[in-house]
Amino acid sequence: MAALLMGLSYPTGLFELLIIGRLLIGIYAGIGLCIQPQYLGEIAPTAFRGAMGMGTSIFITGGILTGQVIGLKELLGKEEHWPILLSTTCIPALLQLLILPWFPESPRYLLIDKGDDEGCKKALKQLHGVAGCDGEWVDIEKEKNYLVDFQAKKPWELLTDRSVRRQLLTVLLLNAAQQLNGINAIYFYADYLFRQSGIPADKIPYVTVGTGACECITALTCGMLIDRLGRKVLITGGYTLMSICCILFTLTLSFQDASPVFPYMSMVCVFAFILSFGLGPGGVTNILTTELFTQTARPAAYIIAGSLNWLSFFFIGLVFPFIVIGLQQYCFLVFLAVCSLMAIYIFLFVPETKNKTFVEIQNEFQSRKARSADGAGTTL
Repeated sequence: MAALLMGLSYPTGLFELLIIGRLLIGIYAGIGLCIQPQYLGEIAPTAFRGAMGMGTSIFITGGILTGQVIGLKELLGKEEHWPILLSTTCIPALLQLLILPWFPESPRYLLIDKGDDEGCKKALKQLHGVAGCDGEWVDIEKEKNYLVDFQAKKPWELLTDRSVRRQLLTVLLLNAAQQLNGINAIYFYADYLFRQSGIPADKIPYVTVGTGACECITALTCGMLIDRLGRKVLITGGYTLMSICCILFTLTLSFQDASPVFPYMSMVCVFAFILSFGLGPGGVTNILTTELFTQTARPAAYIIAGSLNWLSFFFIGLVFPFIVIGLQQYCFLVFLAVCSLMAIYIFLFVPETKNKTFVEIQNEFQSRKARSADGAGTTL
């Protein structure tokens, strides 16, 4: 529907159709980015949960790269072709409509939320085969027993639940930082830096494709490494590298006119920042949002975290131009603070979740909470 409205906006001369179409796209994208990583996390085996969870980021970055490529003037980048370009959003939507009916419901949802034993077993066999479903059944059964006295929480109930306060705080910080870490500002600065480096204006779209390719490659790399190195190493390392890039980027911007070398160094910082983001914060954030909660709290957590994520995206888009006006070449020091504080917080307070069941992750948080309470009691 949204693709049709946007495609018809040009021939009909009604720009309102474009606005409505974009609004619908935004609503559906917001819903999809909450449901898809949650579904992948619930159906994935524990040993491969990280790699499967990275599927969301891999396809998002792949979609961005595809849009950049087909937006080149040789393809659909000319003015008369933009309605066709916008209408291509119908292709993945139609593919999903054809494929999704064949997908099983989440086995965890069927057993824990609905109490449907047979439906859960059928879904497990469809997802894991007859040989692989027994281990997953045991895992889900353990989580069901762990949650025997719990009911599905509403978002406002989760906000007042002291038992998951640290998990919720962690997820909120991760989702806010994913948008406030400067990645969108880097893309804002990219065209300016490419022009400063002497790249002709008509060649900049091709260089921009390179930034999309970088993010796509790092998402794939993160997917291959996440179940080997763990979530904590990748996301802490990503934020640490982004902090270093912010420092170097500030220096190169400050000396931009001192030497013709500095614009090229700024370009290197742009690509390094994008690579660092894709290696950790870009993909691991969604995975941790899934892993830090059990079945009864996870949907509410996604509603809260997803809302904050998009609000942070809106906020940085609104505020960043004023940050640039006020701080000029020092504007990335703001993002240095965000990235460095997140790296410290994750290193100190977020446990590693690799190869752990959802119940084991909850027990890890409870153990940390108990140790903190014991430490406070001893001090008193």
